[in-house]
Parts: sequence; structure tokens; C-alpha cells
Amino acid sequence: MSESILTSVKKLLGIPAEDTDFDTDIIFHINSVFMILNQLGVGPDLPFQIVDDSSVWDDFDPTDMHRIMAVKSYVFLRVKLLFDPPSNSFVQTAMEQQIDEFTWRLTNQAERFM
Repeated sequence: MSESILTSVKKLLGIPAEDTDFDTDIIFHINSVFMILNQLGVGPDLPFQIVDDSSVWDDFDPTDMHRIMAVKSYVFLRVKLLFDPPSNSFVQTAMEQQIDEFTWRLTNQAERFM
């Protein structure tokens, strides 16, 4: 069974699953990242979105488990920069470089399967 998108992103942000104080903010950012992925040609034809912790990663893309691993990292990194950006500029730059690499790789893979 695939894990909840919201719960997994919260875990990576260091927020316990039972703490719902920031769910609205995190969901907002997750959906923004899904819109970006849609514009990159990654994922379903229509922009994917979540409303609570019931949506799982398999709902986003049940066909490619290799790509979904990169999507998970991409979503986390983007949400982290939006929700809780690092105070250290070197860390932020490293995260932005990782996002750029994932963007290139995800786009490249999406174009290969079109």
C-alpha cells in the first residue's frame, strides 16, 4: 500500500503525522508543486491535487515507481523551500541545485515516454 502524500511530506519536514496545525499550508504548497509537475509534463494529464491525508503517491502515478521516487524528493524539496526555507544560503543553494537536477531528469524522462 502506498503511503499518504501529506503524511510523508510532513515526516520529511519533521512534523508528526498527528500534528495537523500546518496541514492547510502544506497541502497548499504540495498542490502548487503538483501544478508545476503538470506543466513539466510529469504525472496525470490534469493537474493532480490533494485535499487531505487520504491521497497516496500511487494516486499521482501508479505506473512508474522509479519516477515516483524522484517525484517524492522533488515535491519535498519544493515544499521545504516554500514552507520552511533554510536560513543558511549555502543549504538553500544546494536545495535549489537539487531541484534543478530533478526538474531536468523528470522532464527528460517524461519527454522520452511521450
